[in-house]
Amino acid sequence: MTDLNRPARLNRTLLILTGLVLLAGGAFAVGTHFGGIPLLEPDTALVPGTAMPPTWAWYAVAAGAVVLGLLTLRWLIAQPVRKPKSRTWRFDEDAGHTTLAASTAVEPFATEIAAYPGVHDAHATLGGTQEAPVLALVVSAEQDADLAAVRERVTEEGLPRLRQALDLDTLPTTIEFRFSAKAGPRIQ
Repeated sequence: MTDLNRPARLNRTLLILTGLVLLAGGAFAVGTHFGGIPLLEPDTALVPGTAMPPTWAWYAVAAGAVVLGLLTLRWLIAQPVRKPKSRTWRFDEDAGHTTLAASTAVEPFATEIAAYPGVHDAHATLGGTQEAPVLALVVSAEQDADLAAVRERVTEEGLPRLRQALDLDTLPTTIEFRFSAKAGPRIQ
């Protein structure tokens, strides 16, 4: 794929750095505890003094832990790919039996969308059953693309043709727009 998915790259980089820092910290703590790292004595106090911290410090630590936990939970929920499960469609008629892979059915549709002005690439997934189909469309648009015009053209031209080709009255569709790192042609 020619477009750069910068948020995913940043996400992976930060996860790797966080994991390495946590592993290094854990290895240092275990090594110090068992005397493998003679930098600190195993019975040395972690912080100077023996007094308990003020009450507000416990509340601040608890609030920070709750916020960090909620942010982590939000990140975890956003990770799964939300594409419908693709199936093979079967058409049984008097003349014979026909099977059609859902990916094959939407390939011309995705190619058509990718040819629209301002669109760099398009991927479509047809999921669900023949009785209750769903379409997930991911459009990789150029930086200066008119997304409203692309969406309008998809809903007024592309989707009606796809519904007609699949002999469907309705086709619930989700459209996700992503921006490509490449800019469109510029007139100077």
